[in-house]
Amino acid sequence: MTTFHPCFLIPCYNHGRTVPAVIDSLLSFQYPIIIVDDGSDCDTKAILAEQAKRENVTLVTLSENQGKGSAVMAGIYEAFRQSFTHAIQIDADGQHDLDALPKLIDESSSHLTSLVSGQPVYDDSVPKARLYGRYATHIWVWIETLSFAIKDSMCGFRSYPIGRTIKVLERNKIGRRMDFDTEILVRMYWDGCDIRFVDTKVIYPEGGISHFDALWDNIKISAMHTRLFFGMLPRIPALLKREPGQVHHWSSHAERGTILGIKTLLFVYSFLGRRAFNFLLKLVIAYYHKAGKSARLSSEEFLAQLKTYALEQGITLPSNLNSYQHLLSFGHTMLDKLAAWKGDFSFDNLTVHGQEHFDAITAEKRGIVILGSHLGNLELCRALSQNYENVKINALVFTEHAERFNAVMKAVNPNSDLNLIQVSQLGPDTAILLQQKLEQGEWVVIVGDRTSVTKEQRVVWADFLGKPAPFPQGPFMLSAVLKAPVYLLFGLRDDSKPTPHFNVYFEPFSEQIKLPRGQREEALKAVVSQYARRLEKYTLQAPLQWFNFFNFWQLSGKKDAK
Repeated sequence: MTTFHPCFLIPCYNHGRTVPAVIDSLLSFQYPIIIVDDGSDCDTKAILAEQAKRENVTLVTLSENQGKGSAVMAGIYEAFRQSFTHAIQIDADGQHDLDALPKLIDESSSHLTSLVSGQPVYDDSVPKARLYGRYATHIWVWIETLSFAIKDSMCGFRSYPIGRTIKVLERNKIGRRMDFDTEILVRMYWDGCDIRFVDTKVIYPEGGISHFDALWDNIKISAMHTRLFFGMLPRIPALLKREPGQVHHWSSHAERGTILGIKTLLFVYSFLGRRAFNFLLKLVIAYYHKAGKSARLSSEEFLAQLKTYALEQGITLPSNLNSYQHLLSFGHTMLDKLAAWKGDFSFDNLTVHGQEHFDAITAEKRGIVILGSHLGNLELCRALSQNYENVKINALVFTEHAERFNAVMKAVNPNSDLNLIQVSQLGPDTAILLQQKLEQGEWVVIVGDRTSVTKEQRVVWADFLGKPAPFPQGPFMLSAVLKAPVYLLFGLRDDSKPTPHFNVYFEPFSEQIKLPRGQREEALKAVVSQYARRLEKYTLQAPLQWFNFFNFWQLSGKKDAK
């Protein structure tokens, strides 16, 4: 497995005065530093030579000034020679606010084959002519890529994946001066590289030195855009077919079912039976498998990761693991949900593993938190509880679609006892409401496997199927605030049975999640990792009942709501 082994790359031309402070600001990261002297004057050479005496600092010297692009390329090749996986470019003039560096490093380490760039956020120090001039380049880049994936092509605050970058450098003659930053991004995009962005404050220091030649650099940039435009023309078919590089947040996937559609499914099931429903379902899924490219590709990515992990661990998987069967399983689970909401399932349809825990809690009339997931059928908790008059279940829904879910519930069964609570974010009001319900002996169900709609960046990374995945902080922090016992619930369909049957796994997770001050980050990571391990166990048990049809191992880059 590829690891993240980066270095910092600082191209420098006559910015010797600011370089020592830039290096000082990078020392806490403990990554080696490569400085490229692009033919600087004697004063800067003396400063750089002194800096090169520091531990883990390498100085590459170009005999004469060749331009920023040449300096960056020389640094990338030196990083390759030293076997680094990524070169994190930092400008020598201190223009970039390095508070964004941890986020850029985190994004790069999470998406090893992506090029991660800063997206400038300017203050009042930016020259207006330069600010407005950038938009001309933005427009050209959008034309040259036939997309809006490259949000800014001129920021010199980047993390280059070495292997992919050298591949592009060796196959193309790329501009060596101020035209380099834009051209390398466009050509990397053409080569299929995912380009990602993090917000970065940019400051223009008073008295700062600019090496931008208004005449010759603009001529070179104009020539570059001319080359790229004509290079784009034969690539039009491939560019139009390309999926957007930036991953979408799961909540942006539009729901494909409407209340009318669900009522239609319910009619087929109620009047023609499950066998007729299954026959029609195969036809519908066959069409959707062909037409629904996004879901199909997400399924294939998940199954590929699953198979790789199972092979490494010596785990035997079912033989019918393919994207069509995966989508078909989702269709069957939709029917199972309808049947559960309608009240057609009882204990005869369930084998409960952990019945003793369920019985003890209901006898004591204790309020508990249940951590669920989008594996299997969480709605089985209704069937599980319908024989217990004193159990009321509240499902906390972190999605903008909760009103539709509530409408669906009422359309299927107006007497449904499953109460959906819609929240846009987890705040004190939510905690107070849920605390009241727990004190009344009610149960609160929260899913722990999807990032927040409004606070996507608030995640904890934990290993899942052999690869780090982002899990939301919110459900686990809320569980700690509520100070209630926490249980896990997984409802998995048993496909070996001729009639609908489910294995429900109800198990204790924590008597009380505690996140002590001073150790909160470590404690939170331990809790999330524990949840990820249990989720992994049951996913391996029923892989076709995994219903997160998006790239589970990536964040979308969606900005958090303020």
